[in-house]
Amino acid sequence: MTTTTLPTAPEAAPNATPSGPGKDAAAIRLSAAGLIRSEWIKLRSVRSTVWSYALLVVFSLGLAAIMSASLDLQGADVSMVPAANQATFVAQASTFGVFFGQLIVAVLGVLTISGEYSTGMIRSTLAAVPNRLPALWAKAAVLFVTTFLVGLVSTVGSYLVSSAVLSGKGLHAGLFDPAVLFPVLGGALYLGLIAVFALGIGTIVRSGAGGIAVVLGIVLLVPIVLQMIPAAWATSLLPYLVSNAGINMFGLMSFSQVPIEWWVDLLVVLGWLAAGLVGAAVLLKRRDA
Repeated sequence: MTTTTLPTAPEAAPNATPSGPGKDAAAIRLSAAGLIRSEWIKLRSVRSTVWSYALLVVFSLGLAAIMSASLDLQGADVSMVPAANQATFVAQASTFGVFFGQLIVAVLGVLTISGEYSTGMIRSTLAAVPNRLPALWAKAAVLFVTTFLVGLVSTVGSYLVSSAVLSGKGLHAGLFDPAVLFPVLGGALYLGLIAVFALGIGTIVRSGAGGIAVVLGIVLLVPIVLQMIPAAWATSLLPYLVSNAGINMFGLMSFSQVPIEWWVDLLVVLGWLAAGLVGAAVLLKRRDA
């Protein structure tokens, strides 16, 4: 009697790499550098990013020129103006664009995440990053660094414009004068922080229109409403709003009857940012894409 031996499947090599649809998820997870690179590609490849940053720079330079040109010394002897006051004039003109720039980067922060929800790309993002939170941190880091750098270009450029105009009126202040340098750096820092705060709100709301409405309401509408309320509690709250604290961070404008140190204002802004990101992180982990 003849015995037939059935063929057996070849043994898998011990170091074989899984392939095909069943490939292990751990093998396709992105590293930290990969996440950063991925988020950078997504940020710079969207038209809204280019337009938002371009508007930020153009508005900053234009407003610096307008504010500097409109300064009327009313025939005063400029030589009698103390150097500290001259530096304050230059710093205020250099950072005037931050008042409006914060609205631009706030909208951009919301669109950075809401665009992924509207197109469905968020599903691919979360599939590549099952833990979800690293994707949020990478997006926040890329948005902050990019906005800070563009904001720095806008504030330094505004300084060059305003100093050129004001020097014709006899006002002079160097960029590295602490009274000028700190507001210039502070304006760029605040723009980066408010963009990340808006990212957190956009992640919570998951809607472009809704997120923009919430962020602009917090940044723009709430301060106006509180200023219109003739009550002591409303006045007491003004310094602790994110936009007021951010603008007052380096002493260019005060919303409090009692002087507040710049680091307190910075902590207030960071508190708002942390609240937005914590809420975003919790909901990102709990909700479906």
